[in-house]
Parts: sequence; C-alpha cells; structure tokens
Amino acid sequence: MHLVELTIADNEASDLLRVEDPGLLAELGAESAYWTVLDEGPVEKCLALIVHSQRDGWSAHHVAAQAGEHADRTEDAEALAYHDGWVYVLGSHFGSKKGPLQPKRAFVARFRESGAPALEIVRHRFALHRAVNDALAELTGPAHAPVHESFIARARERGLAKGKSWVEQLQPGDHPINVEGAAFTARGTLLIGLRWPVTVTGEPIIVELAGVPELFSGGTLIVVGAHVLAGAGPGPLGVRALCARQEGGFDVVIGSIDALDKGSVLLDTHPQARDATCRHFRFTLGEQSPAVIEPELIADLAPLHHVEGIAEWQGRSLYVTDEDHRVALYAQP
Repeated sequence: MHLVELTIADNEASDLLRVEDPGLLAELGAESAYWTVLDEGPVEKCLALIVHSQRDGWSAHHVAAQAGEHADRTEDAEALAYHDGWVYVLGSHFGSKKGPLQPKRAFVARFRESGAPALEIVRHRFALHRAVNDALAELTGPAHAPVHESFIARARERGLAKGKSWVEQLQPGDHPINVEGAAFTARGTLLIGLRWPVTVTGEPIIVELAGVPELFSGGTLIVVGAHVLAGAGPGPLGVRALCARQEGGFDVVIGSIDALDKGSVLLDTHPQARDATCRHFRFTLGEQSPAVIEPELIADLAPLHHVEGIAEWQGRSLYVTDEDHRVALYAQP
C-alpha cells in the first residue's frame, strides 16, 4: 500500500529507524516518528525525521546537527541502528558506482535523540573494510579483476599519491564493501547488512561486529560472526535494509547489488543481477559462524528495485524507497 510521497530538499532517503525517546515524540507532536539519512553531503547535513501524527498525517524535515572537528569530512550515510540510548549511523564504506573507494564514506557516528543532535564521529580509515575482508575471505573468494581494479587498486593509487597511511588496509584480492543496513542484537553486537560482497554463490551476507560502542573511546572493531542468508533467490543478491523487531528477530530487505543506469562496475561484471527486485524476509540469529540462515519470506516488493529502509508501524511493516529523488513510503497491507 502506497502511503505518501515526501520532499526533503530534493533528496533520497536511506534507512528507517523508529524514534525511541518519548520526549522527542512529544516535542514533535507525533504518535510515531522515524530517523532517516539523506544521500547528499556530510552526515551532519543529512539527518532527517519522518513524522506521523493523527492530525497532520505524514511529514518530513531536515534535522540540524553538529559534527565538531569532523564537519564536512564524511559522506554517504547509509545505515541506522539504536543501542543503549544512542542512534548509530554508518557510512556505506563504498565509493561511486565506478569506484574508487572513498575514505569519507568509512565512518561510524552516533548521537543522542533530541531536536538538535551533537554527533560523535569516528573516521576509522578502512578498519572495517580490513576486518570484513579478512573474515569473509573463504565465503566470498577474491574479487573479480574489474571490481578490484576499479575500487581497490584505484583507491590505493590515490592514497599512495597523497601519502595516506590507510592504503595498508587495502590489499590484493579485496572486495569493496557496501554497508546498507544495521541493527543491534540483544547481546550488544551490531549486525551490518552488506549489499556487497556476496558469497561465491551469490547469497547475501550479514556480518556481526563487536566493539562498536567502544570505537568512541579508542577501541577496535572485531568481526565475531558471518551469517549467510540462503534461499532468497538466484543471485547475486545483496542486503538493502535491516532492522531489529520489537518482539525479537530481524527484518531484512534483499534485492539488487547496485543501482541501475548509473554505470555500475558491479552490474557490468554481474549482468544477471540487473533485474533483481526487492523482497522482505524475517529471520532469527544463528549461534554459530559462519551460520547459514534460511529466512522466512514476508512480502514480495516487486516491482520496487530501490527499497532503502524497513521499520514497524502500527503492527505493519513500513518501507521507504529512493525512487527518482523523492521519499516514498509504503506500508504492508
């Protein structure tokens, strides 16, 4: 069911995260509200709220935030997750559709829910890229030559030319990673849904990380699990959105590995993935790693290609898409 189309400064939205703070909901005059992030600019300029009230229906607006010394040093916020009173924001860690990887996109930020957030930001210089590639090497195999050349080799060339120490984090055979979803588990680890890479047989991967809150006091990220989503359809398919359910378990949207009609190196290398549309699945987390999870199909979202976020609303699933520079909301019938 198509609910509404919203305009947020001609931007597209990524992810949906339910507002938890009752004080912020009261300030907004809302019965429910959702954080989202926009696709243009640094993270402090890309936070927005999508709000629902009985009186006014749906509305959306930018939220001004402060980034301190990291102002204008981030880009491409993609995923949101809530933990222990903080909203966490992850950059895609990716690059443009033709590469190379861009260090501005390799960041984790967090803020307390309020009308004027103050962001804490860690720009970790591809530490997550290194940890994920090391952990997934057996699941993914080495990157295909065109992908490695476009994203990894070109990023190394640029970094070496500028004397950047982060080039050591990018190694032969590496895949670019593209973070599209995030959700904390009950045990405090963070699940990140990868749009890329996928397994050697084309299945989506969810990586489980420990140490995310500790990043902000100088800690280190540790990959503690890699979970393969099996049976989602002919691949390659990637994760498009991920959220923790209030009653337990997780919702995940699985679909295309990259956007159409934008000169994607991934789609040029894997043309069989061009026609993939989105589907909504549900799963509970396995105890072993690597764990093969067979998620339950909840809804086929075809013909939608670009579902970017999923959340719960009034007992139904709520989806946001980034079609044609507009924010479109859909609810499960």
